[in-house]
Amino acid sequence: MMQSTFEINHTSRKMLLQFLENHTLEQLNKIPEGFSNNLIWNIGHIVTVQQMLVYNLSGLPMMISDEMVETYKKGTKPEGEITQEEVNEIKELLFSTLEQTKEDFANDIFGEYMEFTTGVGFVIKNAKAAMEFNNYHEALHTGIMMQIRKFL
Repeated sequence: MMQSTFEINHTSRKMLLQFLENHTLEQLNKIPEGFSNNLIWNIGHIVTVQQMLVYNLSGLPMMISDEMVETYKKGTKPEGEITQEEVNEIKELLFSTLEQTKEDFANDIFGEYMEFTTGVGFVIKNAKAAMEFNNYHEALHTGIMMQIRKFL
């Protein structure tokens, strides 16, 4: 039922991986003039928001640390440079979180959901809708990253 949603998300994550593999740590951390964040913040934010939308609002444990949530949740911005070790962790989470989410949907673990209205006014009523909205959110941030890339 959600095959295309996950295929779109996998394609999105492969694009994000390209940003990680084709930019130096310095480039990933650079905030160009006129921008409020950088490439690595956007990727950390994407991973964090997916976990919050799908798991946290379903009342289930997330696959990311509380520290990661505090660093990358909505309303945050980069507070200093992140290390290669942190980049590697985010890189690993790009696909491990997606694979686990796919498995969890297959196992039908999502029941209750705390209805949530997004910043653009879309009301998410269940985990399936959260994954669908997540693809829009990832695309939005990928577009921002394509803009940032032009100034590195």
